[in-house]
Amino acid sequence: MAATSCPSRRRRRSRRPWRASSMAEIVARGVRHHVQRLGRCIGAGDGEVQPTVVFLHGLVMDNLSSWYFTAATRVAKVAPVFLYDLRGHGKSARPPTGYGLESLVEDLAALLDAARLDGVRLVGNSFGGLLALAFALAHPERVRELFLVDALLPEPGWGTRMAESLSKTGEERDRLIGERFQSWLGRHSARKRSRLADTAAALVERTSLLDDLRRSEGYADEAYARLSMPIEALYGAESDVRAQGERLARATEACRLSLLPGATHSILWERTDEVCRRLIAWARGGAPGDLALEEGTPP
Repeated sequence: MAATSCPSRRRRRSRRPWRASSMAEIVARGVRHHVQRLGRCIGAGDGEVQPTVVFLHGLVMDNLSSWYFTAATRVAKVAPVFLYDLRGHGKSARPPTGYGLESLVEDLAALLDAARLDGVRLVGNSFGGLLALAFALAHPERVRELFLVDALLPEPGWGTRMAESLSKTGEERDRLIGERFQSWLGRHSARKRSRLADTAAALVERTSLLDDLRRSEGYADEAYARLSMPIEALYGAESDVRAQGERLARATEACRLSLLPGATHSILWERTDEVCRRLIAWARGGAPGDLALEEGTPP
């Protein structure tokens, strides 16, 4: 399936190789999703069609803005970009059900169908990385490459553990979320933080999110050996999920792990410029040397 080309323009085309954001809504599997497309015009006389980079954000206390205001607009200067808010997040609709991993994977497949995108390059942060891995396992023919930023692994029991963390009482849940996403939340005004907290509470308390997470199946490490597309995995050396990245690198030869000294799970916001530098090099098709390991790949 080929990607759509940019519409013709009557005005004189800018010499700038990328275009401003195109905000839209796509109804996928009956749910209205907020999407944005950025970047180079696809199939506009540049020779071979360039694959689109699809950014996937984290769960509950997140939306596409975490990528938009960090890396997406920078990557859009060298490649076409597609972002969307997961169901129940950001400006997307919040249906009462459908928050299990398998459902979110099929949401992504339906969105790519609607946008006429295939052979995409997936970029995921935290839960977004977990979703990217699950999508690649379910639809390997649709994924050209993966770039994971402190990604969680969809291992057996992951959904139950996440549901238990999110099922804490409101005050305790807010404290745990605040500690984990302190760098991200610190960038926002009190009003914005309040809206994010309200969205998180609504997802947890007014949808089937927790039950759906508990029912979500996981994959044994052996499953990752089936992944043949190149995988760049960037983790904080001090992250509490670093071990998951190390396991992924051991499970498949397709994965190359990089560790950033001093960075935690909030690597995207603690080391934004470094993450962007690596992402841009990767989006340009950079050589392995552009993404040199900081501490080596685990045995």
